[in-house]
Amino acid sequence: MLVTESLCKSYHGKTVVKNLKLHIAPGEIYGFLGPNGAGKSTTIGMILGIIPATAGTVRLFGRTLGEDPIGIKRRIGVVGEVQHCYAEMTGYEYLSFFAGLFGVAERRRRIWELLDRLGLAGDGRLPVGAYSQGMQQKLGIARALVHDPEFLILDEPVSSLDPQGIKGVRDLILEENRRGKTFLVSSHLLSEVEKTCHRIGIMNRGRLLAEDTVDDIRAKLCSGAEIQVELAEELTGIAAALKTLPFVDSVTANGNLLMVGTRSGPDFRADIARFILDRGGLVTRIARRQMSLEEAFVTITENNISLLHDGREER
Repeated sequence: MLVTESLCKSYHGKTVVKNLKLHIAPGEIYGFLGPNGAGKSTTIGMILGIIPATAGTVRLFGRTLGEDPIGIKRRIGVVGEVQHCYAEMTGYEYLSFFAGLFGVAERRRRIWELLDRLGLAGDGRLPVGAYSQGMQQKLGIARALVHDPEFLILDEPVSSLDPQGIKGVRDLILEENRRGKTFLVSSHLLSEVEKTCHRIGIMNRGRLLAEDTVDDIRAKLCSGAEIQVELAEELTGIAAALKTLPFVDSVTANGNLLMVGTRSGPDFRADIARFILDRGGLVTRIARRQMSLEEAFVTITENNISLLHDGREER
C-alpha cells in the first residue's frame, strides 16, 4: 500500500528526515509516533507530495505520485491536525462540495450516512462556522471518507474530541478497517494507538527508531516481567524462598504485597501462586504488569534507542 525508500528531507543543510523506510501493508492500521519535531509531519507531507523530498522515493499502490498523481490522490483520504473548513457552508454543503469534486455517486445518501456515523446528523444544516472545534474535527473525518478511499492518513484525528467522541472515531476506524481500508494514524494519544493499531513506528530526530507490534516492542525493551502478588496476610520468609526459584530475578516485599521480577519466558503466575500455596500462603490477587506503550515510547525517544536491526537505518 505505502512504501518509502531511503526518504530524506533537508532544510538549509539540516536533515529533518533521514533515510526513512516504511512499509504499510494493505488492510493495516499503522501508528506513526514521535515527539514534536521528530519529522512526522514532514514525512506525511512528502508522502502526499505537498513537500518535495530531498532524496528517496514514495510509492502508493505500487506507483509514485509523479506517475499517476490524480489516480493516486483519488484513492487517499486525509485528515490534517487543523481543520480548515468553509465557515459559511453548512456541514452538508461542505461535504457535498468535496463529494462533487470526487464524483461521488448517490451523494446525498453518502453524506447523511457519514454525518450520522459521526454524530453530526442533527447539525448538518447548521453553518460550519457555528461548529465547535470537536465538531469540525469530526467533519474533517467525514470529508476524508466521503469518496470511500482505500488509504487514509489521519494526523491527530481525535485531538479535539471528548471521551465519547474519541470512542466513536475509534469504532469508525476499526469498522472501516474491517471493510478493508488501510490507515496511517499519527497521534499523541498513545492509549488510542494501543487499542487500534496493528503495528507502530516510532520516530525521533528524523529517524525511525522502532517498528513492530506494541507487544514485540515491549519484549525488546524488557528482558522479563513484573508479577504483583497480594497475600491474604504477610507470610514470613516467602520473599527469600521465592528468590530460590530459577526464573525469579528479584523479590520486593512490603507487608502482604510482593513484587516479583521474572526472567523472559512464559507467564509464571501459576508457578508463583502454587509455590506460595505449598508454603501455607493464600494469594488473593496476582497480576502480570506490562510496560505501557507510553513507557516504551518515553524510553525509546528520551534515550534515542534504535530497535531496528535489519540495516535500514544509519546512525
